[in-house]
Amino acid sequence: MTQTAGWIGTGRMGYAMAERLALAGVDLAVWNRTRAKAEPLREHGAQVVGTIAALRDRDVVFTTVAGSGDLTEVLGELLDGGPGPGVVVDCSTVSAEASAAARATCARQGTGFLAAPVSGNAKVVRAGLLSFVCSGPRETYERVSGLLARLGRSATYAGEGETARLVKIAHNLLLGVVAQTLAEVTVLAEKGGVSRHAFLEFLNDSVVGSPFTRYKSPAFVHLDYTPTFTPVLLRKDFDLGLTAARELGVAMPVTALTAQLVQAAAGTGRTGEDFAILLDLQAAASGLELKPEDVAVDDGLGS
Repeated sequence: MTQTAGWIGTGRMGYAMAERLALAGVDLAVWNRTRAKAEPLREHGAQVVGTIAALRDRDVVFTTVAGSGDLTEVLGELLDGGPGPGVVVDCSTVSAEASAAARATCARQGTGFLAAPVSGNAKVVRAGLLSFVCSGPRETYERVSGLLARLGRSATYAGEGETARLVKIAHNLLLGVVAQTLAEVTVLAEKGGVSRHAFLEFLNDSVVGSPFTRYKSPAFVHLDYTPTFTPVLLRKDFDLGLTAARELGVAMPVTALTAQLVQAAAGTGRTGEDFAILLDLQAAASGLELKPEDVAVDDGLGS
């Protein structure tokens, strides 16, 4: 692997992904607004730079930022005042409009742009199970495919333009709907006298179990809401998804109802916790007091 890489944004996901590239021996330089959060990557061979502009000479720069405004801001600093990197690969969850604007900004500087949102969280990254969905010129996708292979188990090319954004938003809508439904059926089982760990063990081994239900099971059993994805971030994605549904004339009644429940979760003030707090809200609405269960639970990720 001879390509040099840069990384902008080392939050929970960005740090885990950048760490994976560094551990693979990739020549990597990283920038984060709070520099201290990126500093531990030095132990794995990465450089930590003080400005985004210091990444302009990289072959490929990855961005993992919180939202559309952040993407616009960091690209402005990356591309203002000189030639930019060869390719920008954005792994954030942003609107199609923001993605198209970012693509145009890159094009004006002769920089390729690939929309590459991901499915997974930091634990999934470290287990090597991250999935990408990508859109943009096929040639740009091929140029970075080697680095994507270092980061996860799969990358799906979804076509030109911003099609990957719609795929990721649809993915996150399903994530929220499944999490809410999982909370409802888990509360139903427990109120009927079944322990959460027994119910989830059965469900995960059944035809309706999935990697997602399995790696959410420890949070549900132990009531450990250490964040992987917060209700506020999920609410943002529901807003984007329902906007797309209106524009495309698609009725989404179940998604719309779930959006209200996600809003209720965000409205509790528990904005720094995982969106698995949907379980707490469902239990409270059902007159059930939850207590942590001291049972080992397999999350399917080897942790």
